[in-house]
Amino acid sequence: MSSSKVPHSASDTGMTDPVRYPVSASAPVRTKRAFLLVLMTLLVPGSAQLVAGDRRLGRAALRVTLAAWAVLILALLLLLVNRSLFINILSNPVASLAIIVVLAALAAGWTVLFINTLRIIRPVLLRPPMRPAVVVSLVLAMVLGSGSLGYAAYLLNVSRNAIGSIFSSGPAIDPVDGRYNFLMMGGDAGEDRTGRRPDSLSVLSVDAETGQTAIISVPRNLQNAQFAEGSPMREIYPEGYNCGDECLINAINTEVTNEHTDLYPGVADPGAQATLEAVSGTLGLTVQAFVLVDMEGFSSLIDAMGGIRIKAGGWVPMSGYFDDYTQTHGKPLGWIPAGEQTLNGEQALWYGRSREYVDDYARIQRQQCVQQAMLRQLDPTTLLAKFEDIANAGTKVVESNISSSQLGSFVNLAIKAKGQDVKRLTIGPPDFDASFSTTPDFGEIHRRVDELLASASAGAEPAAAPRDGIVAPATPGGRLQAAAFRAPGLGPAAGSPAHVATAQQSPPPSDFTPVTTTPDGEPITEAMLDQLKSEGNEEAIRQLVATNGQCAPL
Repeated sequence: MSSSKVPHSASDTGMTDPVRYPVSASAPVRTKRAFLLVLMTLLVPGSAQLVAGDRRLGRAALRVTLAAWAVLILALLLLLVNRSLFINILSNPVASLAIIVVLAALAAGWTVLFINTLRIIRPVLLRPPMRPAVVVSLVLAMVLGSGSLGYAAYLLNVSRNAIGSIFSSGPAIDPVDGRYNFLMMGGDAGEDRTGRRPDSLSVLSVDAETGQTAIISVPRNLQNAQFAEGSPMREIYPEGYNCGDECLINAINTEVTNEHTDLYPGVADPGAQATLEAVSGTLGLTVQAFVLVDMEGFSSLIDAMGGIRIKAGGWVPMSGYFDDYTQTHGKPLGWIPAGEQTLNGEQALWYGRSREYVDDYARIQRQQCVQQAMLRQLDPTTLLAKFEDIANAGTKVVESNISSSQLGSFVNLAIKAKGQDVKRLTIGPPDFDASFSTTPDFGEIHRRVDELLASASAGAEPAAAPRDGIVAPATPGGRLQAAAFRAPGLGPAAGSPAHVATAQQSPPPSDFTPVTTTPDGEPITEAMLDQLKSEGNEEAIRQLVATNGQCAPL
């Protein structure tokens, strides 16, 4: 018997499959196949290899893809069910490092799959005009896929480094009477100063359940500050920080830093801790942690955010040199106009620190406004778009003893707090007489703080309770408004009885009209203010800019 060899046809070998064997396909089919494989690698990594290439590689990649999808779904569920735990995992140094490594490995593996997909496509089989289009599409898909994972790993690493630089690794803190109380300090550490002097002191009291927030501003010139029980400084000043006119509350940081660090063994920043204890004792409130913002680096944070938007009630000078002999400032370096403004970092720094022509309480109101503007405008879009710049600026600007282990809880509270009304109290005008900070009544302070926090917890406005020498809150924010300060000849000066009556009738914090003209209707300009300065007419300037404590975030 003999046998003859019969050749197998292409259909017998299955080589007519255009996906796996593009040689037998037409040019249009090859083009469609190429784009389809790119899309498959982008949407389901490993699927292109499974249908048209190395099936073993495809199966392995598909398992990893399915596992990654499962983890992503679990992460989204955790974010919805327990946002605090989700954020705590991301901020944990060990967990975040593991996530960074996994993301980097996935990005690298996805890149390998894209390169393998290009080999499977075999561009030489495509018509010459289509080859660049396919290659460009693959590169774009690779940037969108593996590039996004790599960038996510990079941002998480930036966040991890920032958290490690800013926050402590100490124990977590518990709420007191259902609230977390944080001391926010704006510190000035100029070349002519030893240690950082906090010229801005505010306590943020946050309800641990609802996020309802109250802000209590303490003037830097408060005298006879009381140290909380258990404070080492209480042994030196048992009757309060009462060594004379120089013993203002903002001098505690420098004194402790220079002379009493031995009282705080193991404390990273004894001066800040002592200031926290003084604010606690003064307000009759347990303040658990502090955040200190260095004002010299503050402008970089504002610039990283792209500026802040405010409505300014009056012109604010960017003060020039100070003459110790005449006790006056030279010509301002510039002016921040009244009205709606977008402030860059340098302008925001001056807006929050300038007190020329007005008192400390006008500055306190502007500082509160800047804080609110930052919180309001630091939305997810801004944060994602400028995350690296903001994080890097934060490491240079912010210092805190808040434990990084609680970031999840506090971020969750911040999200709850956003959009809620913020209750306010200032230990000075408009809530107290201007002279109150010199001879404070601590019993009265404690009573007003208790009322404020009770109101914040209940979600109602604090009760207005005028007392001798004390001005009750006039508005929902407890802030001095337009009628309290007037241009030349238009009304009473701050602190006068007439001013008290006017403040009590003033409009809500954002409902004011910026003073942009003189009483005669002439527009106020920088040239006009500079001319008055050159003429030595300080009083005219003082009255024209007297409303600059008014401010509302936009």
